[in-house]
Amino acid sequence: MTATSSKPTGREVFFERDEIIVSKTDAKGIITYANDVFLAIAGYTEEETLGKPHNFIRHPDMPRSIFRLLWDTMSAGDEIFAYVMNLTKNGDHYWVLAHVTPTFGPSGEITGYHSNRRVPDRTAIDTILPIYKQLTDVEAGFSDRDKGIRVASAGLMEKLEALGLSYPEFVFSMQS
Repeated sequence: MTATSSKPTGREVFFERDEIIVSKTDAKGIITYANDVFLAIAGYTEEETLGKPHNFIRHPDMPRSIFRLLWDTMSAGDEIFAYVMNLTKNGDHYWVLAHVTPTFGPSGEITGYHSNRRVPDRTAIDTILPIYKQLTDVEAGFSDRDKGIRVASAGLMEKLEALGLSYPEFVFSMQS
């Protein structure tokens, strides 16, 4: 099952401020662990989740350029924070502030990733929505998907540079 097999309903679902969604993947992004909060909010069983690529919950309105930034950062061995909209099994969506860190093996190689997701600040979501819409519109304007992602990514970096912020600084500037 992929995320796009569920048709988005446009309904947002929420989890509690004191809850943390946790998942772990191998180095290729295949889920090896999902906590009860993840399973409850996404609407999947553990059997439906383990062994699946983590992107099976990707909402189609979520810019691929943000995921490219996530993967580039993580595969370089760095942690990253990002606002992400995910798709539930029934097509509802939920927002998270994700903190993803690489897991290293004894020889220093990346063996997987650990993601903690918390309830995001609502004003941050209001700020990020038009930016993400602009990125997805840019991406959709290219028949070559990779080119669309590259152009959208470059546009995001230009916007951040004009603000004088790195991506992590931008993410944290929206937290209250």
